Amino acid sequence: MSKQSLIKNLRNIPDYPMKGVQFKDVTSWFMNKADLAEIVEALYDEYKDKGITKVCGVESRGFIVGAALAYKLNAGFIPIRKPGKLPYEKVSIEYKKEYGFDRIEMHKDSITPDDVVLIHDDLLATGGTLVASEKLVSSFNPKKVYVNCIIELTNFHSREKFPADCQVDSFIAIDEFDGIE
Repeated sequence: MSKQSLIKNLRNIPDYPMKGVQFKDVTSWFMNKADLAEIVEALYDEYKDKGITKVCGVESRGFIVGAALAYKLNAGFIPIRKPGKLPYEKVSIEYKKEYGFDRIEMHKDSITPDDVVLIHDDLLATGGTLVASEKLVSSFNPKKVYVNCIIELTNFHSREKFPADCQVDSFIAIDEFDGIE
């Protein structure tokens, strides 16, 4: 398997969730055990020596690989959820997305100052959700925060929105119009 093969297997859904958006559907990879294994193993190799104690998966596709990665890293898993999904006391942040506003939440006891946290989501495009996730996680003052996504759409230049000391990585970087980088 190669990154080029993964790109070929990626489903694109035009005009979802609204007209003009080209949705990258990574669930096509999750259905294929070889694709899923390649992604999880590559991310594990990237973070196995970073001392990760918690992996935060961003709702909802970030839960799938995030939980598998937390297991492999011998770390805890923290869901970052949309409002109303968490049963215990929570902290939240509102943010602007490319097609409106949204809010994400975490349990208030999710992270301690001793934690090294990896935030994982499927896609980095305009950066709204992942930047908000980084701000929310950083409000707990952990030792270190890493941000990771499976796909980064580089034409949006969203890395510039993160703090300089936050390492942002992607497994596959593509310009939405040119293909794999």
